[in-house]
Amino acid sequence: MTGIDDVLAALELDEVAPGSFRARNMEAHGQVVYGGQILAQVVVAAARAAGGKDVRSVHTIFARGGRLDTGLEITVDTLNDGRAIGSSTVTVSQGDRTVSRSLVLTSVEEPDLVRHADAAPKVPAPEECPPAAHGNGWWELRIVDGVDLSDPGAVGPAELNVWTRAVGAPADPVIGQALLAYATDGFLIGTAMRPHEGVGQALAHRSLSTSVLSHTLTFHDPVNAGDWHLLAHESTYAGRGRAYGRAEVFTESGAMVASYVQESLLRANPNWDPSADQPGRY
Repeated sequence: MTGIDDVLAALELDEVAPGSFRARNMEAHGQVVYGGQILAQVVVAAARAAGGKDVRSVHTIFARGGRLDTGLEITVDTLNDGRAIGSSTVTVSQGDRTVSRSLVLTSVEEPDLVRHADAAPKVPAPEECPPAAHGNGWWELRIVDGVDLSDPGAVGPAELNVWTRAVGAPADPVIGQALLAYATDGFLIGTAMRPHEGVGQALAHRSLSTSVLSHTLTFHDPVNAGDWHLLAHESTYAGRGRAYGRAEVFTESGAMVASYVQESLLRANPNWDPSADQPGRY
């Protein structure tokens, strides 16, 4: 089982030239590199190249799956490095294969002129919610109302509330953002499936083809990933082979600290052989 030290080691990118890094892969349950790992490493690479500015938003296109047995090359190209705001592209590749490309906005800390934010939904505290089966030793997950996304017969609204924390994570602002980015990748496809009987995460990569195509994450305030955060998901559209969803992230005290949206592939798998044992994954 992967521990927090293994995760932090994967976020210690090796800089081989200015703006150029090598990264190792974390342990994963599927056949390709988990998209959340890529998001986390993009955050770290962009922050290291940003000259002291904070990462404020990351818009990522996932071009193809990354191989688990091959390390990643990460290249940061600066578009603008102003006094207050910066921007860059971050490309993740394996040899001549581009895995993902991100547009990243960075900024210095600025005071409030005005401030407002959505209120957190009223949900039970994390200690009152059952642990999710697909959590692990360092990534603790608790799903409000015990929703089982893997069950194709469990029908409900296109909403999902998930408590998450990275057990043992250091109180480092960049690591906090990176670990939150990791956590945001995995639930919006399942949220889009909830209203539809006969589909569920257990069928992903079996009778269903699913994949995250794009993911946009905006950080509003600093994040301590070792604390509980509520990921409040809703899928506002599904159709034409795609699913769209959005989410807001709140601290346990109800402060909104981040938002994200995701577009995903969600369609029947024409190559599925029902006689073969092809278990799905998160």
